[in-house]
Amino acid sequence: MKIRIAGVAVLIAGSMLTGGVVTTSATAATPATAQAALAVPSIAAKGGYVMNNGTGKSLYTKGADTRRSTGSTTKIMTAKVVLSTKNLNLDAKVTIQKAYSDYIVRNGASSARLIVGDKVTVRQLLYGLMLPSGCDAAYALADKFGTGTTRSARVKSFIGKMNKTAKDMGLKNTHFDSFDGISNGSNYSTPRDLTKIASSAMKNSTFRAIVKTKSTKQKVTTKSGGYRYMSWSNTNTLLGTYSGALGVKTGSGPQAGYCLVFAATRNGKTVIGTVLKSTSVSARASDAKKLMDYGFKK
Repeated sequence: MKIRIAGVAVLIAGSMLTGGVVTTSATAATPATAQAALAVPSIAAKGGYVMNNGTGKSLYTKGADTRRSTGSTTKIMTAKVVLSTKNLNLDAKVTIQKAYSDYIVRNGASSARLIVGDKVTVRQLLYGLMLPSGCDAAYALADKFGTGTTRSARVKSFIGKMNKTAKDMGLKNTHFDSFDGISNGSNYSTPRDLTKIASSAMKNSTFRAIVKTKSTKQKVTTKSGGYRYMSWSNTNTLLGTYSGALGVKTGSGPQAGYCLVFAATRNGKTVIGTVLKSTSVSARASDAKKLMDYGFKK
């Protein structure tokens, strides 16, 4: 329209002059208003947390600092402790002991189906730990990388290393009493702490390669000196179903419910997070997808 101010005609397109004030007919959306319009997802899990892995900025919280049982997501710390061992030889061989298979049977635990007498490399044990969530592989690693003259002492020492690592990271809501998440009553963490443990573990290239693997076939040496192949599939269904998924670990149990620590990268941005005590295998995957979608938009 055209108005006259002090004898000068002025054209103001798409505007109105009301009471001496010029107002525009449309207000442009700002980044702040667009952010406010982003709906916070509803998840089945009791606890959830997502952060920008590059900046450490929190993107979503739900009971993020509430201590909960973690199930096999505990094994992220198991792997981290092994991989932080000074002068680590990933090709060193470990002989599978009957105690490891007895432990699986006694606890009805998830297994990498390791066979007594086989010689399996540390690298292979890490695959057996993180893909099929083998508690036998976790036991073998704790026995190998703990210190002491007895198996019991070595396992206790290894769990001590897990707790020292958590303390050194400043994680005040995390404590381990097992190498695999089969708790003796005081194995717990939080969505925020577990996410920080996973973020730290993901700095290791071997860890990243393992947790991103959907399936693997590994050649191991048998007791008689021959060989056999072990085939393991990843329990993390996000791999191959969520674009950019990088890992990292599932968990479940009577106290833990269904847990998932997850990470993905899109357009140069990596988000990483955790859901604890979800209601089913499908619900934890759905929760994780919702939180990653949300994290990428934040």
